[in-house]
Amino acid sequence: MTHATTIVWLEHLDALTGGLFLLAAFGLVATRQIEGCLRLFIASSVLLATSALFLSVIDGEWHLVVVSGVDLVTKAVIIPRLLRRLLRGEVSARREVQQVLNIPSALLLALGLAIAGFLFAARLLPPDGEAPIGIHLPIGMASLLVGLLTASVRREALPLFLGLLAMENAAFFAGIGVAPELPLVAEVSIAFDVLMLVFVVGVLTRAVQEHVGTTEVGALTVLREEPPQ
Repeated sequence: MTHATTIVWLEHLDALTGGLFLLAAFGLVATRQIEGCLRLFIASSVLLATSALFLSVIDGEWHLVVVSGVDLVTKAVIIPRLLRRLLRGEVSARREVQQVLNIPSALLLALGLAIAGFLFAARLLPPDGEAPIGIHLPIGMASLLVGLLTASVRREALPLFLGLLAMENAAFFAGIGVAPELPLVAEVSIAFDVLMLVFVVGVLTRAVQEHVGTTEVGALTVLREEPPQ
């Protein structure tokens, strides 16, 4: 098998990975249990790391191998463990997550946003928009808008936060295709910033749950500071 043939096969596998990545974003919209949302976030993170690995060979940007490893460790291993440890009761709860829209309406709106993302990305693509830019930018843009919808319709803190993390994954998926030569230190620092953000949000959510008894976003608007004695 020649090098050119190998690159073509890797581009096809990368396109398949991108399709599965977008399906994971739709899965987040349809899933009504927190454990399921977390598993879909892990799946999208694994797919993101796999795509970065493919791009490291396609573009010859070998620092993407390190980026892939860091993404896999932080988002697919450390972040889920942190959330399960800090918010054990919330993650393992079998109840359905409350959201503004029902599943069919949310999926229909997500489909419309994904189409809008593809159309918008088509305007940004160069005339010869070949892979991987022609794959990563449209899928990343569509997944970003679907992740925004996920964060918007959820009424509880943890599923909402997972929607925001899905948006970060989508932006990263588009970024590694558009600018694979981005300095390694920038990409690694972003990954660790996200890790610290997850830790802080997990601690705050646990504190709110212990004092208020719920993490529903609407209920938190009634919080008021107690007047001084």
